[in-house]
Amino acid sequence: MAGWWPALSRAARRHPWPTNVLLYAALFSSGDALQQRLRGAQNDWRQTRRVATVVVTFHANFNYVWLSLLERALPGRAPRIVLAKVLCDQVVAAPIAVSAFYAGMSILQGKDDIFLDLKQKFWNTYMCSHAPDLASGSPSKLVPVSYDVTQLLSPFLLLADCCTGPSYS
Repeated sequence: MAGWWPALSRAARRHPWPTNVLLYAALFSSGDALQQRLRGAQNDWRQTRRVATVVVTFHANFNYVWLSLLERALPGRAPRIVLAKVLCDQVVAAPIAVSAFYAGMSILQGKDDIFLDLKQKFWNTYMCSHAPDLASGSPSKLVPVSYDVTQLLSPFLLLADCCTGPSYS
């Protein structure tokens, strides 16, 4: 069991993109299954499979590329730079991610109006999950962006979000 962290670090250094995508997908999908269980319902594995599909095909890849571009555009760890990164992430990337999640899930569920869930749930999700990051300078975002954890930044930010705020529902 003690050998998993060095193996993950080595994989992240050698193959950062696939490692980030797979870890992000595992965490996000596990979060969906756990959320179902905490609500007292039986696990809907088809729902979790749909979540995993959206995450692998869009979310994880988008986050990896977005965070890499953000790091290139705003290099550094100074407080002003870190706050600028969080602001850019929440104002630019968060709406894209929320929109893609709801539209993607609707497509996979075979809904006629793939934008209906997005129209109904976008603002609530954004205001509960992302707007507090803007208002508070979210410590969950500031810590990983402040330190050099870029090899696993995308899954780390997902884990921080899971620990500090509501998820998509």
